[in-house]
Amino acid sequence: MPDKKIFLPQDIPYKDLNHPPSICSILGVPYAHFSWTNGSELFLTEYGLFRINELHPDNFVSDKNWFSANSERLCGTSCIYRVALKSPSGKNGYVILKWNRMGQDIPGVHDTEDTDVEFNSPFEEFAMVTELRSMLPDKHFLPLQKPLAVYVSPEHVDLWQSGRRDYKMAMLIKTHSEITIHMHRLYAVVYEWIKGMDASEAVNRRLLRQQEMTELTLQARDELLRRGFYVFDSKPQHIIVRAGQNNSLLKKRNGQPLYALIDYELLRHTGDYQEKLLRQKRTRYLKKQKDRFQHSSEKFPPHLHLTEYFNVQYVYGAAETTRGSLWVVGKDPELFDYFLPERWEFSPRIRLSIESEIYYTISKDSIHLVWKVSRAGARPNYDPFNEQEKKILDYGYNSPFEEISMALYLSSRGIPTIYPRAVYMTGHKVDVAAHIFDKSRYDTHRSFLTSDGFPILRTDRDYILIWGYWNGPDEKLAARDGDYYEGINVRRAYTEGIISKDEYIRILSLTREKLLQVGVEDLNLRGSHLLISRDQNGNIVCGPDGEPEVRISNFELLKKNL
Repeated sequence: MPDKKIFLPQDIPYKDLNHPPSICSILGVPYAHFSWTNGSELFLTEYGLFRINELHPDNFVSDKNWFSANSERLCGTSCIYRVALKSPSGKNGYVILKWNRMGQDIPGVHDTEDTDVEFNSPFEEFAMVTELRSMLPDKHFLPLQKPLAVYVSPEHVDLWQSGRRDYKMAMLIKTHSEITIHMHRLYAVVYEWIKGMDASEAVNRRLLRQQEMTELTLQARDELLRRGFYVFDSKPQHIIVRAGQNNSLLKKRNGQPLYALIDYELLRHTGDYQEKLLRQKRTRYLKKQKDRFQHSSEKFPPHLHLTEYFNVQYVYGAAETTRGSLWVVGKDPELFDYFLPERWEFSPRIRLSIESEIYYTISKDSIHLVWKVSRAGARPNYDPFNEQEKKILDYGYNSPFEEISMALYLSSRGIPTIYPRAVYMTGHKVDVAAHIFDKSRYDTHRSFLTSDGFPILRTDRDYILIWGYWNGPDEKLAARDGDYYEGINVRRAYTEGIISKDEYIRILSLTREKLLQVGVEDLNLRGSHLLISRDQNGNIVCGPDGEPEVRISNFELLKKNL
C-alpha cells in the first residue's frame, strides 16, 4: 500500500521553531516534523495533528515542573508514564509517554542466544502499530493505542547513561535512511491513554480468574499471529481490560472480556507475513508500471505535480529526506514513493561497468533496479583529431531527460529498449572542474523549469537515472511475476561463446541500420550497450524476424538526425 498523505494546518500554533515544519515519511508512516531552537524535535502522526495544540512538548514533557506534578510512573521494566496534558480549554487529557529502548539489551536475552529480536526504534514501532491498526475494521480484533507523536529530547546523553550498545545503534542508523537517528539523544513515543487495568491487576482485584488471564493472553497472541504479527515478550501486563458496573469486566457480545493490546516495542512481523507483504507490493508495482502512461484517476496530492519535458510525462516532487528532487516516468502518483532515494540508494549494490557509475540493486520494496550517474555536463574524454570522436565532443552527453525521451521514442518506433523509471536529482551540491565542464546541455535546457520554478538541469547537482533491471517485458511480468529472462550484453555474449564473432558484428550492423531508419545515430555504438535475452531454458529470445531480439541499454550518446 502507498504511504498515506497528511498535510500541515494553515496556522501552526508553535513558536521558536528552528526551521519551517515539514511533512516526511518514515517507514511508510507520514509525520509532521517540528524542530525547535533548543534542539528538541516532535514528529506528529495523523492522529497527533488533530491534537496539535495540546501536544507541544511544553504541555507534557519539557516543562519539568508540570511533568513532576502531573505524571505517574507505570509498572513495568521500561520507563513509562501517564501524563496529564496542559489544555487550552482548561480540561486535562492524558497521554502515555514511554522512553524508547532502541539499542539496549533486552532484559533476560543475551547476545549468545539464537534470536535476532531487538527493541524497535520509535519509528519502527509506529510503523508496526499503524499497519496493525489498519486491520481494526475487523470487529473481532483487539483495539490498539493511537500513536500520537515521537518526541526527541535535545540533551546529549552518553551511551553508558542510556544503556545503548554502539554497534546496535550503528545498525539502526544504517537502516533508517529516511531520518537521522541520533545515537546520543533520547526518544519517547507518545500514545493516547486507554482507560483500564492490565490483566494481572484484574486478577489481583478478583475481576478475572488466573485461567481466564492465561486464556486471554493466548487469545491476544493468536489474534496477532493470524494477521502476521507477534510480540516477543507476550505477557498479561500487555492486556488492558476495563471494569464495568457491578464490579465486573466489560465484555464483548460473545461473552469474552473486552480488551486492548499495549506495549509495542517488541512487536514484529512473522517471517511468512513479511514475505507476503513484499510480494504484494511488488505485484502492485508491476501492474502499475504496465499502465504508467494511462490516464490516472488518482487525485494528485498537493506535493506532487504532473510535468512534461521532451514529450515525456513525469510525476514530479521533492525527495524530502535528501532535499533533492524526483521525476518518475508516467502519470501515476502512486509510483512516486517506490523511487524515493531512501528506498534504493543504500541497498546492497553490484557495479555493472568499469567505464561509468552504473549499479544493480534490489530496493526495499523488492524492485530490481539499475541506477546510473548521468554524465551530462562533463566533457567526453575523446580525441578531437579523430573524426568520429570529434563528433562526440561536439555533441556532448545527453541529459537524463534526453536519454529517457530517446528510449521512449525508440520503443514507439519498434526498437526495443530497457525501461526508464525515474530521474533523481541529489540534494548535495557538487563542483565540476572548469577544464572538464561542458555547459551545452545547461544552455539548451535553460527554459525547462520545475513546477516550483527551478531549472530541471542544475550545474551544482548530480543526476541519477533509474532504469528497470531487464528481466522481461513489463506486460509479461504484470501478468505473471516469474519465468524471468536473463539480459546479457552482446560483448559478454561473444566473450562467453554464446554468440559467434560473425553474429556479434551482424547484431551491431543491424542495430545501426535500424537506428538510422528512425533518424537516430549512435555516436559510440558498443556491444556492451546492447542486450540480448535468454529464457529460463537457456534459449536466446528472438524477434518476429527470427533474429535475436536486441534491446538498447545506453542512450547517453544517441543523437536524433531528424
